[in-house]
Amino acid sequence: MKKLLIILSFALALFLSTSLESSAAASTYTVKSGDTLYKISKMHKVSVSNLKSWNKLKSDVIKPKQKLKVTGSAAKPAKAKAKTPSRSTSGSVVKEFTVSASAYTASCKGCSGITRTGINLKKNPGLKVIAVDPRVIKLGTKVHVEGYGYAVAGDTGGAIKGNKIDVFIPTKSAALKWGRKNVKIKILK
Repeated sequence: MKKLLIILSFALALFLSTSLESSAAASTYTVKSGDTLYKISKMHKVSVSNLKSWNKLKSDVIKPKQKLKVTGSAAKPAKAKAKTPSRSTSGSVVKEFTVSASAYTASCKGCSGITRTGINLKKNPGLKVIAVDPRVIKLGTKVHVEGYGYAVAGDTGGAIKGNKIDVFIPTKSAALKWGRKNVKIKILK
């Protein structure tokens, strides 16, 4: 009888430690190549802002093998948005100025198609994304570009310094047609 009680106690302790480990593992996520905060938020049914808050992230940039908390104390279910950030037409104008705008595509030789903030442009050719100098326009900022529309500042580029932007256009021919021009940009709240 005593042996049976010891065996049952051991089995119960083993079961409890395994369930505690699996719940701890479920509260973190290891970033894989190609992941974005948006994709991870949808997998775990949390908002991107909660992920950023729980992990003390100042931008949307994440790296493979990075461990992220996917649960927190103030967890709120992610609300379904009718529009993607690049198509948002809401928000008040915080600042307006003129920039030199050129165009880029994700299908160039040697291009990965993944932006600085982790957006996969090859899989999402309909998104409106611009490359910016983060010292002038912060990554993740919603903007309106004259002649292009509402977009998100989601990428950077080696030649993008100061008041220059690159607008993402899915096809090479359309990107070449855009050329280089001066346009007004509105930074949205």
